[in-house]
Amino acid sequence: MTPPIEPHPSTPQPFTPHPRFARFYARFAGPALDRAGIAAHRRRLLAGLSGEVIEIGAGDGLTFPFYPPEVTRLVAVEPEPNLRALARRRSQGLPVPVDLCDARAERLPFPDASFDAAVACLTLCSIADPRAALVELRRVLRPGGQLRFFEHVQADTPAMRGVQRVLDATVWPRLMGGCHTGRDTRRTITAAGFRLTAVDRFLFPPSRIPLPAGVHVLGTAVRGGDDGGR
Repeated sequence: MTPPIEPHPSTPQPFTPHPRFARFYARFAGPALDRAGIAAHRRRLLAGLSGEVIEIGAGDGLTFPFYPPEVTRLVAVEPEPNLRALARRRSQGLPVPVDLCDARAERLPFPDASFDAAVACLTLCSIADPRAALVELRRVLRPGGQLRFFEHVQADTPAMRGVQRVLDATVWPRLMGGCHTGRDTRRTITAAGFRLTAVDRFLFPPSRIPLPAGVHVLGTAVRGGDDGGR
């Protein structure tokens, strides 16, 4: 039996729960994303994973059913208690064993080289320090370990990037549980010591009207330095 996971004793700062946003996300945002066809992207994100996997910002566990049976253990990190409770219920009866962990992505309570793969799905937008979280993921990955990511990112046009800057400096994080619309996640991943191996950039959900959080990237990266610097 896998031993229980204990929170790291030196978490950088107390986590501020967002119970209203958690209820909104579970009741409205999650189902809306399902109707828009997000299942296909989650399936693509997780295809081919195996071994021991860590997912940060697991939310209410919407990714759990998409993990392939070759995953022998999934550690799902989620600091928001309301979402974590929903994720615990969603994890019951799945073929992949799920351990829910109350921790911050910026300070993971695991030794170096603990996991075969790491997953970030629509979460780097809301983590207080995404670079620190990615550095931690690199630390806990085994040599050759892979990062899978699916995130909304900085817009393509200067006009929409301006809109994102205004939203991120004002109302958006407060209303959306700390989310930021315009982060340059691709650059942050490489700055944290990963080498990008595949990136697909696309609009989701499909819309004729530009959306502040409409541009997404889905891709893979490996720990830099594990392949001789290539």
